[in-house]
Amino acid sequence: MPAYLLRRLFQSALILLGVSLVTFILLYVLPADPVRQIAGRSATPQVVENIRRQLGLDQPFLVQYGRYLWGLMQGDFGRSYLQKTDVATLIAARLPATLQLMGGAILCELVLGLTMGIVAALRRGRSLDQGLMIVSFVAVSAPQFVVSLLLLYVFAVKLGWFPIGGYGTLSHLVLPAVTLGILGSGWYSRMMRSSMIDVLRQDYIRTARAKGLTRGRVILRHALPNAILPIVAMIGIDIGIFMGGIVVVESVFGWPGIGQLAWQAIQRIDIPIIMGVTMVSACAIVLGNLLADLVTPFIDPRIKLK
Repeated sequence: MPAYLLRRLFQSALILLGVSLVTFILLYVLPADPVRQIAGRSATPQVVENIRRQLGLDQPFLVQYGRYLWGLMQGDFGRSYLQKTDVATLIAARLPATLQLMGGAILCELVLGLTMGIVAALRRGRSLDQGLMIVSFVAVSAPQFVVSLLLLYVFAVKLGWFPIGGYGTLSHLVLPAVTLGILGSGWYSRMMRSSMIDVLRQDYIRTARAKGLTRGRVILRHALPNAILPIVAMIGIDIGIFMGGIVVVESVFGWPGIGQLAWQAIQRIDIPIIMGVTMVSACAIVLGNLLADLVTPFIDPRIKLK
């Protein structure tokens, strides 16, 4: 285990280094000029040049990237060009809201997706199976903007069950979490159906049935723990996606997460914030996948980490 963990951490560091390099290159060749956003349209060329020099944007690419990488290794994400605040502070302020939305969304995805996948697998080839797969396809294909506005209109405007937007209470969390849960449940249901069908064909399932075990015990005790393994990896990926922020859903519901911060930074070409959010998302994806791999042997002892 220690050797495996060290190897994975080394690989993760290389991945994060690659993500930082590619992102920095893309922002460096961006045709838009962040200095113009700071100086304003009426600024003279001399003012623009002074701001560029103060921010170090007049330096060669390798110098800029090396300086950023050195700060990153010390936990310094830089300072926002426009807000004049440490990027780490800005991200930390949005992190609680993002974590709440991530937890609620993943819970909704699992409840909806796993339920549909298990029921579809147990009713394979029947009308219920086909209907659930159509629902999952629609859920995967539905635009976030449309689903968000539809739920907001029905449950907040018409029925008045939930607030239209905002942050702070459980009632504020329900609609954005359910929206993301509906959109993501399609992937989980299709994966769970496929995995469950494959498990139900195994010899140990037939043996369990031959021993006279009830259908519910066969499914819950023998089939489900083995069929759920691919889902664990999907959860690790979702952690990174949600940590990067779901811009559309956060914007519709007025949720003050990292997604809104990233969208505002993109509009203003605030490079330090864009880099900070990207690196936090990359770290979340890497750590999510690592945790998924570490948890897997506890679910299925036959799997060994090498």
